[in-house]
Amino acid sequence: MAAVVPPTARSRSRSKTRSEPTNHSNPEPPADKLVEVLIQLLEAGSTPWRREWDSTGGGHHVNLLTGHRYQGANPILLCLGMHLRGSGLPYWCGFAEARAQGIFPRKGSQGVRILRPQLNRRSVAGRSGNPDTLDRTSASNTADGTRAERTWVSFRPVVVFNAGDLDGEGLGELIAQRQREAGMLARPEPERLAAAESLLGSWPVPVGFGGERAFYAPEIDRIQLPERQAFRSAAGFYATWAHEAIHSTGHASRLNRDLSGRCGSSAYAREELVAELGSVLLGDRLEIGSALENHAAYLGHWIELLRQSPQVLYQVLGEARQAVELVVGTGGAALGERQTPPR
Repeated sequence: MAAVVPPTARSRSRSKTRSEPTNHSNPEPPADKLVEVLIQLLEAGSTPWRREWDSTGGGHHVNLLTGHRYQGANPILLCLGMHLRGSGLPYWCGFAEARAQGIFPRKGSQGVRILRPQLNRRSVAGRSGNPDTLDRTSASNTADGTRAERTWVSFRPVVVFNAGDLDGEGLGELIAQRQREAGMLARPEPERLAAAESLLGSWPVPVGFGGERAFYAPEIDRIQLPERQAFRSAAGFYATWAHEAIHSTGHASRLNRDLSGRCGSSAYAREELVAELGSVLLGDRLEIGSALENHAAYLGHWIELLRQSPQVLYQVLGEARQAVELVVGTGGAALGERQTPPR
């Protein structure tokens, strides 16, 4: 794994039967249940999101009925949901949409709460010709300059159920259809690796190669990586690069996260968790997986963070999602056009 080297520190980085669910008006496990499961996994030395990319198993989490991909921070929440119920199927749908198809969650099954983006609009008044009365990033003037519409994205929690917890006629065919689509949409590895090279290569942070450690140095805004041949696989090389790119989004000129924490501090552990989860989300977008070498030294610090409040997980996921969107925004064309629409 990789690290951030704070401005005042030297390199401290790492080596390479049909029935409705009970209480379906609120069927998802509470946030602290997911966090409890995650803490148990971390205590056992497991980071469930780390894996080689496997398109044959339906690598992306998708809607069972539509095939739309879940994006943003949702792949990690759904990954935890799979571990919570021991499922190997990355297919999900909401209670109402499943019921409309004659498919129902089994008795006692629980859903997973994910975050669905929604676009909000509001008309606001402004003085003609004075754009400073508006948020330039989210509002635009009308033709006469006297009115504007402010737009912003918010996220609302929705509950989805895993295909492994569903019953109903036609369920088997839906699963088979999603698996066939995953096979048809799967890109060959050379194509996926070339896309990763293009996207990460377009990220405007210089990269140096050499040495045995990977790290990001914010004081000079530079990523350092071992030589490519030092990695056990090309996917592992790009996953490590992605991790460091996520760190670099925290630079003061970008998302301005706290990168000053020393090893063992709460700030350091939080930033490492942002980069860990961000690289997983970016690896999902790039279809390279997130098979990074384990670094047990961080696990205890992450456990401490998560025990502070269940909301820490969602806060960190929000920061990781922002970081990924920033990186993808610099070279998103490299991701290709063969993916299903995002959800």
